[in-house]
Amino acid sequence: MTAHATPSFADAAARDRHYMAAALEEARLAEAAGEVPVGAVVVWNDEIIARGHNLPIRSVDPSAHAEMQALRAAARVLGNYRMPECELYVTLEPCAMCSGAILHARLRHVVFGATDPKTGAAGSVVDLFAQASLNHQTTVTRGVMADACGQMLRDFFGARRRARKDAQKAASVPDTDADA
Repeated sequence: MTAHATPSFADAAARDRHYMAAALEEARLAEAAGEVPVGAVVVWNDEIIARGHNLPIRSVDPSAHAEMQALRAAARVLGNYRMPECELYVTLEPCAMCSGAILHARLRHVVFGATDPKTGAAGSVVDLFAQASLNHQTTVTRGVMADACGQMLRDFFGARRRARKDAQKAASVPDTDADA
């Protein structure tokens, strides 16, 4: 880890926005790579020690979600897979796989932006973090910069749908030049 000045924040909300903005930077990297734009950062002692963004398509790995990438990198930095003093900031509500990894890593806190009504495991579909019978409890803050995080996803999927429709239109239009 490098010696950086610890940032100072007016309040917890400003702190959360600061680190979520860093996660959004990671999401932009995922989008630029043709991946679903989700980004994550791991924070320890008010320092970002690891970053990650979605890479399942490029890496041909269904587990290469932003959270998993960031957790793997943080574990290497810390030299331990357990990270009880760390927090994870992620632009989209974690799925069951990522929530399980977060709990196994024993992260102290998770902050996410947009909810995921299809696969969210921090309250939208299920809430793994609310299971009192688990051996570790991770606290969750929901909805930090939710509009910006959600808009990035809506724009990405909207562009994909438009491209698919345009491709279908182009495939169904007869080639009039072939008759000439």
